[in-house]
Amino acid sequence: MFTLENYSSVSTIKKALFNWSSGKDSALALYKTLQNPDFKIEFLLTSVSQQFQRISMHGVRVELLESQAKSIGLPLKIMQIPEVPTMEVYENVMTETLIELKNEGIRHSVFGDIFLEDLRQYRENQLAKMGFEGVFPLWKIPTQDLIQEFISLGFKTIVVCVNERYLDKSFVGRIIDHKFIDDLPDNVDVCGENGEFHTFTFDGPIFSAPIQFEIGEIVYRKYEKPKNENSSDTACDTSASDAFDYGFWYCDLI
Repeated sequence: MFTLENYSSVSTIKKALFNWSSGKDSALALYKTLQNPDFKIEFLLTSVSQQFQRISMHGVRVELLESQAKSIGLPLKIMQIPEVPTMEVYENVMTETLIELKNEGIRHSVFGDIFLEDLRQYRENQLAKMGFEGVFPLWKIPTQDLIQEFISLGFKTIVVCVNERYLDKSFVGRIIDHKFIDDLPDNVDVCGENGEFHTFTFDGPIFSAPIQFEIGEIVYRKYEKPKNENSSDTACDTSASDAFDYGFWYCDLI
């Protein structure tokens, strides 16, 4: 029987978009959000390099991103941005996207951020301009606890990018397990929250089936530091201060 109590419960469900990077923090944050009856995820939102058709910073092909969304069972919305966008370009693309989603009744934006205060502040400030509210299900949970929970839940993820300032080539292409965690240097966060490494999650409780891929070549790329210091990496899944000072090792997934 439909009651006023049921109506009240339904009417308070918050429509949200989920900022999906394809990596482990996104996967765990999405898992937690899907368990939360207060939210209904309407879209996965991912920024992709317009030139290379790969996920920004992670370097993962769009085809694998689409496979993730299909297995998760949520619509995917892709933001096409230049390889090294200025802050102005990034914010313009994001504004256009949020306007479109706002017209569909979405007012909440979920992120997998853990402890970067300046990044969260930036996100919340930008969202507030558009009438959105940020949601951070992993916020301030110790990263050691998060990575242990991630593994214990049955998630599987592969390292697709490492920042050479923190890690050498040997870490890229590895599956994150207890051995990987033990091998990390003391100055590297176990979740790579400072941009030390990025991952692609291919199995776990949010997927209806594992994502199929093969490991391709490992390549090195070095980015020139933009003349404009205000890089849009402030808004991406990495540390803005480090993103262009060093090169990166990438493991191509096919």
